[in-house]
Amino acid sequence: MQATKVVLITGGAKRVGAAIARELHRHGASIMLHYHTSTAQAQTLQDELNAIRPGSVAIRQANLLDTAELPLLVAATVQQFGRLDALVNNASSYYPTQLGSINAEHWEDLMGSNLKAPLFLSQAAADALQASEGCIVNITDMHIERPKKHYIVYSAAKAGLVSLTKSLAQELGPRVRVNAVAPGPVLWPDDNQEFDESYRQQVINQTLLKRTGEPADIAKAVKFLIEDAPFVTGHVLAVDGGRHLSI
Repeated sequence: MQATKVVLITGGAKRVGAAIARELHRHGASIMLHYHTSTAQAQTLQDELNAIRPGSVAIRQANLLDTAELPLLVAATVQQFGRLDALVNNASSYYPTQLGSINAEHWEDLMGSNLKAPLFLSQAAADALQASEGCIVNITDMHIERPKKHYIVYSAAKAGLVSLTKSLAQELGPRVRVNAVAPGPVLWPDDNQEFDESYRQQVINQTLLKRTGEPADIAKAVKFLIEDAPFVTGHVLAVDGGRHLSI
């Protein structure tokens, strides 16, 4: 990756987002690292990466559910680094919503983080990405084809993100490519007792590779779509160990 590549990553302070940041940074990118509440993690990651290459990582706090903040996030990136080459819509809320107990707050949060924010942030970034002939990578989910029970709002939002990916590819071509990565079992959710050892083993058995992936697997897929796939757009890349073929 050329040293001048500038990437904005939402939810980049921890977990998969942090892995994406480290992978892209390792290949020469400058990073605008968005976070919402993970202040300490964002600052720690910024310090870690800037120790490797001074001035290569900036951080910016924003509530992605507030659409007024999204153009400011793009503007801060361009002001800091002079351009924007790639947007990675990684930030996501994830929790079950059982039919009968779904409320408007669940809808606003899950649809907001997983679908609304990627749309409005992509819209805000469109001009800068057109200027650089850049790209967008959305992080969706392998459950889009077979929704997970009790995750109705999350599943609908991620399915919408796939449609958004393909629509944006049409709207922003030929100068901007838009793709998505659909992770499978990579990291178990924090503090979720549903994912006990029995469930985890069941999921592992459903993968063709009989193991879970690593955050680095998602990060490498994102790097591929940004840097090594100039003739790929409107595509959803499954990174799930083949689980989509067995459930």
